[in-house]
Amino acid sequence: MTEPDKDQCDLLDGLRRGRPAAGQDPVKRSQIIEGARRVFIDKGFEAASMNDITREAGVSKGTIYVYFANKEELFEALIEEERGTIFKNMYDMLDRADDLRETLVKFGKVLSLKITSAKVIQAQRTVIGASDRIPELGARFYERGPKRGHDKVVAFLNAAIERGLLRIDDVDLAAYQFTELCLAGLFRQCIFAYRTKAPSQDEIDHIVRSGVGMFLKAYGTERLAAEESTQTIALEAKS
Repeated sequence: MTEPDKDQCDLLDGLRRGRPAAGQDPVKRSQIIEGARRVFIDKGFEAASMNDITREAGVSKGTIYVYFANKEELFEALIEEERGTIFKNMYDMLDRADDLRETLVKFGKVLSLKITSAKVIQAQRTVIGASDRIPELGARFYERGPKRGHDKVVAFLNAAIERGLLRIDDVDLAAYQFTELCLAGLFRQCIFAYRTKAPSQDEIDHIVRSGVGMFLKAYGTERLAAEESTQTIALEAKS
């Protein structure tokens, strides 16, 4: 049997003493990430240095390297934390099988609201700026965020096809079309700072409802039209 290495000893010692082992303290990790967030926002990814982050986080450089191997790893951890906070449970509404149009509208409004928020726009600008020098960072950002969300929309559309409500030959393309319709004009205006304020909820509602209308005109089936007609008649009878 081999002797335990130093990391294993540190971990066991930390557990015995009731404190986190090196690199395992969530409070310290959060402190570092918060400092990095402020530096990246202020300087951007390229100009930011680990020395800057050390000073802003109020920790030693040795402490930072216990938690993160380099600036790229720290930046990715920050993005993952932001994504988890901002987009948590957003796709849950696609698990429901109720009114197709209203589900698309509700999801589209939440998607548009979050994508055009100041935090998300700033994060995407930072990733775009870093991707020229570190393309794999941009690729991982896309795979772990936008691509996962896209796959969930694809699954939702496939379920609607199975219910006979949609007829789509290229579901992958249709999922991209749907999200683009919900963000029509908004994303580019925000990412390039042409628009200095996030769009209002009324503006988002107008754009999303129009986009969903176009989407369902292109892909909706006669069965969907019949269901919506029945719903309209039922609502009019109640009023």
